[in-house]
Amino acid sequence: MTYSAEANHAESDVLIAGAGVVGLACAWKALKEGLSVTVVDRDFEGDRTSHGNAGGIAVTESTPLSAPGLVLKAAKWLMDPLGPLSLRVGHVPQALPWFWEFNKVSRPDHFRRISYALASLNNRVYEDLLPMIEDIGGSGSHYRRGAITVYETEKAYQADQHEWQFKRDLGARWRELSKSELSDLEPGLAPVFERGVFLEQWSHVGDPKRLVTQLRERVRALGANFVQQSVAAIDASKERPEAVLANGTRLRATRIVVATGAWSESLAKSVGDRVLLDSERGYNSTLPQPNVQLSREIIFAERKFVATPLDIGLRIGGAAEFAGLNAPPNYKRSDALLSLAKRFLPGVNDTGAVRWMGHRPATPDSLPVIGPSSRNPSVLYAFGHGHLGLTQSATTGTLIADLLKRRTPRVDLKPFSISRFG
Repeated sequence: MTYSAEANHAESDVLIAGAGVVGLACAWKALKEGLSVTVVDRDFEGDRTSHGNAGGIAVTESTPLSAPGLVLKAAKWLMDPLGPLSLRVGHVPQALPWFWEFNKVSRPDHFRRISYALASLNNRVYEDLLPMIEDIGGSGSHYRRGAITVYETEKAYQADQHEWQFKRDLGARWRELSKSELSDLEPGLAPVFERGVFLEQWSHVGDPKRLVTQLRERVRALGANFVQQSVAAIDASKERPEAVLANGTRLRATRIVVATGAWSESLAKSVGDRVLLDSERGYNSTLPQPNVQLSREIIFAERKFVATPLDIGLRIGGAAEFAGLNAPPNYKRSDALLSLAKRFLPGVNDTGAVRWMGHRPATPDSLPVIGPSSRNPSVLYAFGHGHLGLTQSATTGTLIADLLKRRTPRVDLKPFSISRFG
């Protein structure tokens, strides 16, 4: 593909800033609704968070990350430089407001309210996602085999029972697995796990990067105009907002959608909206010839990492590092995850392992920002999906399309409003 660096000054119905999986899903749905679309991105084929995720369609993940009791666990994790959570010293001042709000989420009333809001998105994921995957030609590499969360100890399993029962109330379907059942389902795992939970609704895609490429090609085939530039600001002072590009060009549209992931805070600020958004940096390694057979994604409960059998190899990923958008990657975190994988996947081959780091766009309450600006309803937001960008992409596109077509959204968007940040 070639991408124009010069803007077509014809005004579009919709201008979408950002060509990750969420932005492209918004573009796809808008085009399907008969709207004209311009997509602006600094590098359409460059690496992005959408490319390196674990590939899971995590429809059962309807509870916020800040669960009751997490603060004490997090304090211990921070003592381990290669543990599941890291906060770089230089990023502390910037991160303090985010973590202050994050801590509030675990209060029982907040936790329940946020969980039901997340479930309102996740419980309709397949209704929106399956038509998109089929339309872009991706059905053959979408695997609906469930996933398994594994526990090394009975104590850890019992400690999570309250959350599992609550997830069932939220709409998750799961069943317990004994040690022998787990071994029968996934003989490639080391025989050290006492219990498992089979997540019936979970699925995964064979290659997240290929899915994004297919979606981008389909959006272009449907008639979108692509402009390869960075969006520096949004001028929302007039009824029809303008995207101000890094080269000084201004692109006007009837509506503008901000879907630039972890980079969305500055664009929201240019409109006049406040948001608490940080990069929750995730790491992984993809093993092209792993020499281990897994049938589905495995979530290692105590160690906070996952292993997903992709078409391109076995992806070992996880961790949460808060260091901002500009700090260099610390690939020792990828290596630490790989060391864990070697303990639990006997004989795994890491020859040719490809290490990666990406910026998850994280809000402190784990809810994405979906809906209109509080300053100008012609600016719409679609960012902040954290770990669930791929999972919630098509549903976000559907909700944005409802707003673009001036329909009542099929999900209550109040919990996702940017106005919650004041």
